[in-house]
Amino acid sequence: MILKEKIKVVISDLDGTLLNSDHKISHYTKTVFQELHNQNYLIIVATGRHHLDAMPIVAGLDIPLYLVTSNGARIHSPEKELLFSFDMESNAIKSVLSLDIDPEITTVLFRENVWLTNKHNEKLNEFQPEVNYHPELVDFSSLEDLSAIKVFFTHPKHSKLIELRDKILENHTGIFSHAFSLPFCLEFMDKSVDKSVAIAKILEKENFVFEQTISFGDGYNDENMLKSSGKALVMGNAPESLKNKLSHLEVIMTNDNEGVAKYIAQELLNN
Repeated sequence: MILKEKIKVVISDLDGTLLNSDHKISHYTKTVFQELHNQNYLIIVATGRHHLDAMPIVAGLDIPLYLVTSNGARIHSPEKELLFSFDMESNAIKSVLSLDIDPEITTVLFRENVWLTNKHNEKLNEFQPEVNYHPELVDFSSLEDLSAIKVFFTHPKHSKLIELRDKILENHTGIFSHAFSLPFCLEFMDKSVDKSVAIAKILEKENFVFEQTISFGDGYNDENMLKSSGKALVMGNAPESLKNKLSHLEVIMTNDNEGVAKYIAQELLNN
């Protein structure tokens, strides 16, 4: 069976995948996704971003789609109705933040309407060309309620985040799922939260199965999504370690070369 006949659902990550290095969707990508919609493909965008951050970005496609955010902790319908939400418990997060964390590491708690952080970080602010999801500087030790959608750590040195990841996992066996959305971004969620789990909920609702999906991603938080899909493509700009780990998957052009849109146009839309 040729790809066009098999695939009914198109799934894409945002940063490093659908978005270029300026964190924007190109005009060409928009036209390709509008044609997908016109040809009745179900479209799912799955991102580590918070929904308030992601919604204005995907609105630029000007088509109805399902939105999976915070790596699967939230699902919104094409009508922007909240279909699923899951938060981490305060005590679990308190236990993580009580560890000896390098003060150079920026720590963020993603909440429904605000993100709490221990320091301002200009690199993080660059991800929001239009600020819809605002940061609030806090002293975490002074907060009683630390519940959040996810916990996020960032530092320019990947090795520092590796050390922190290992320290957290050593002290919290079987409690969290985690992923590097980018080499400098480490994210912890509840163990039940993953993009692939959220996508499975959508597929069940729409009467599709993973064998009918094609997915695109560039980060370790995309790994299970890519492994579950009927057809999966890894971005050319993905880390070499991810490409090696998923060496059975095809690598396509980079996000700055509109790799997703060009692959879809050639293989699904036959343009």
